[in-house]
Amino acid sequence: MSADAAPPQMPFAAMEARSVEELPKDAGWQFEPKWDGFRCIAVKQGDAVALFAKSGKPLGRYFPDMVTLLEALPVDDVVLDGELTIPVDGRLSFDALQQRLHPAASRVNKLAVEHPAVYVLFDLLLAPRAKPLAALPLSERRRELERLFATIVRPGLRLSPVTTDREEAASWLAGAGGDVDGVIAKRLDAPYAAGERQMLKIKRIRTADCVVGGFRYGAGSKLVGSLLLGLYDDDGKLHHVGFTSALAAENKAELTRRLEALADGRGFTGRAPGGPSRWSTERTEHYEALRPELVVEVAYDHVSGERFRHGTRLLRWRPDKRPDQCRMEQLGR
Repeated sequence: MSADAAPPQMPFAAMEARSVEELPKDAGWQFEPKWDGFRCIAVKQGDAVALFAKSGKPLGRYFPDMVTLLEALPVDDVVLDGELTIPVDGRLSFDALQQRLHPAASRVNKLAVEHPAVYVLFDLLLAPRAKPLAALPLSERRRELERLFATIVRPGLRLSPVTTDREEAASWLAGAGGDVDGVIAKRLDAPYAAGERQMLKIKRIRTADCVVGGFRYGAGSKLVGSLLLGLYDDDGKLHHVGFTSALAAENKAELTRRLEALADGRGFTGRAPGGPSRWSTERTEHYEALRPELVVEVAYDHVSGERFRHGTRLLRWRPDKRPDQCRMEQLGR
């Protein structure tokens, strides 16, 4: 790209998915694994490459290894949709992805050498020589993507598997929780609906019994805002594994009194709640530590680094279960 040439822009908003409880049963669907990574639209114009997150924010500075790889491809004027992933010790690591979001280029470059990214491709919106595909049915876009992939096969690029067999998709869903975050369903006859929730997202929901090791007050409130959840390891240490904020408003006053009566405890004796994450600047290290006496059952969809990836849903209190019975092996892969 010449010095005065404008950098590539994101030409399409990413098509999104809405959550449903089960795989569609009617015909005409393509199913794909939902990979444990960062959604990424990649644009290559001539020898210039730009990577964009689903939000539209540029990702290239955090994945210089992928920019270099795409710059070297023997194709021009393409737009790809896929998932950026990072394998570590044979498994995809979301923590490794988060570590890439670092302000220091030297740190990012070091991480890129240690654990290079892999781009899992699942859609092609602009074929080589600027051939527009977004308006075509998914079935045709997939054929074009497979043709393109056959010409650019190399380490760092993967073609996401697909199936039209609901039973096979159900087997992917049953194994979700590691590299696979669930299953995505797309209509075979549908064009690429930029910015719209036209895909379906199905996740495997599991449950775990957790100790309430602490809580945080709601913002600007004297009532509980979230419960901090813990599980014991084999050494008897209580590790923070996530939170739940799905608390009924009418119960918060009574629950707050109940929690405050257990305050001044040891709280978490292993990994404690952290400070601000790369996804939220609102988290703090401060929390109200509790004596580990309360147990709750929560529903969750994904575990990463021995923590719940997302907030959990409170199902019920478990006064019938001892806290020391709430162990890390519940999160087994």
